[in-house]
Amino acid sequence: MTLLLLGEFEDTQVWISAIKTHQPDLKIEVYPDVDNLADIDAVLVWMHPLGVIEKFPNLKVIISTGAGVDHILRDPNLPANIPIVRLVDESLTSQMSEYILLAILQFHRQFADYKIQQNQQLWRGLSPRNTENCTVGILGLGVLGSDIAQKLNILGFSVRGWSRTPKILDNINCFSGETQLNLFLSECSVLVCLLPLTPETEGILNQKTFAALPQGAYLINVARGKHLVEEDLLTALTSGQLSGACLDVFPIEPLPENHPFWRHPQIIVTPHIAAKTIPTCVAPQIITAMQNSQEGLILNNTIDLSKGY
Repeated sequence: MTLLLLGEFEDTQVWISAIKTHQPDLKIEVYPDVDNLADIDAVLVWMHPLGVIEKFPNLKVIISTGAGVDHILRDPNLPANIPIVRLVDESLTSQMSEYILLAILQFHRQFADYKIQQNQQLWRGLSPRNTENCTVGILGLGVLGSDIAQKLNILGFSVRGWSRTPKILDNINCFSGETQLNLFLSECSVLVCLLPLTPETEGILNQKTFAALPQGAYLINVARGKHLVEEDLLTALTSGQLSGACLDVFPIEPLPENHPFWRHPQIIVTPHIAAKTIPTCVAPQIITAMQNSQEGLILNNTIDLSKGY
């Protein structure tokens, strides 16, 4: 079997070493240095050059390095008959929940206000917020959304979730479909976006969505930059409809130097680090996906192309 690393990797050698720990004899190549296009059995992908995947005549599986696959589906020449597998890993889930918990607690415990007071050398306690009265709404109840929902519930937050299709989670108030979106939003003190990026969800964080939230709500986007209509966020912050935002993802990355988010006092910017795939943690999944594709066995965590996730 031959695996090809295709796209943008910070350090290909780290990936190669992690994978070969589990299968030392596996041949691994790094695009564009390919000996023979016909030898490629699997591609491990992140932000690949468009139109390349279709060039491998014996390709059996496409593996996304992360939980999202919109970076693959953006390719107009993607072979329709090749299964796409996304990596689902406990470390990725834990990292995402840690990030969201930190962002929520900083908002809930008013750290931004205390930072302002620190700069003013002002010693003054603010009135505490009741955790039970802070409702956190989670857009997207997949693996990541379900995990953070349960952890927030344990901490005593009121948690509700919204998904495209109906879901049932213990102690979580679940909503689904377009008809229940505004009802879901109506009580969210904090809104967390964990949706997959599809034509239906692109731009969902917009003026209409913000207007349906209680005044002063807080936004956290850890899904994809294209979920957010940036001008609508700036308008909502100026009007006071939103009190702040924590953003880890952007339509253009890195965020341009002159972008208004960089210096906005109500926005926290992080460089797409909420959850990063650790090669040593996911290497066994990569090997299993390759072996199962070779043997015609069921693949785990495959993508439904009709849904886009």
